[in-house]
Amino acid sequence: MSDIFREVDEDIRQEKYRRLWNKFGMWIIGFAVLIVVGTAGYRFWLGYEETQSQNAGDKFFDAVALSEQQQFQEAAEIYSELESSVGGYPALAKFRSATDLANSGESQEALDAFDALSRDNALMEAMRNVAALRAGYIAVDTEDYTAVADRVEGLTGDTGPFRAAARELLALSAWKNGDFETASRWITALEDDPETPVDVSRRASLLGEVIRANDGSATSGEGSDQ
Repeated sequence: MSDIFREVDEDIRQEKYRRLWNKFGMWIIGFAVLIVVGTAGYRFWLGYEETQSQNAGDKFFDAVALSEQQQFQEAAEIYSELESSVGGYPALAKFRSATDLANSGESQEALDAFDALSRDNALMEAMRNVAALRAGYIAVDTEDYTAVADRVEGLTGDTGPFRAAARELLALSAWKNGDFETASRWITALEDDPETPVDVSRRASLLGEVIRANDGSATSGEGSDQ
């Protein structure tokens, strides 16, 4: 009797499976095919991305080599091609292109390019900050202290990774504009910060000595007039 019950039970299970397959079989096959096709497509896309990235990298380093040979126009053509490439190469190309403008003496164009990069929210914050610094270094030779401060003063916070470079730049700009008090304030900020790099600290000390010498000369001159 138990064998009969087992056979009946087995027949019932098979009939259920048959009904389920008739109802959902095509969906199951379609889903399986979709997984296979999707996996193949994803692997193809990864391979394509890797190839594109390698090609962009080769182009970028070819352009850098041209830049270093001062073939700026030829390099600029390659950098423009990289603006639609994958990965981080579009941003790197824009930075290098702006650097080439500065190196070729096109200061205003370079300043505009770095200013645009510093405001590009598609870039990482660190890259925007570097662009702001680069713009500041160009502006220090062509614009007043306020223009330089507008670009880099936000980087001078006590925990900012670029604070030493920004403070030094502001000290230099203030000194060039004859504002010795502001220059001294930034020099003090550099000297009081134990994390100021040695080379920056050394330059700040030299600038401080120049400012103190100028103050001494002014005081001496005033006394002789009296």
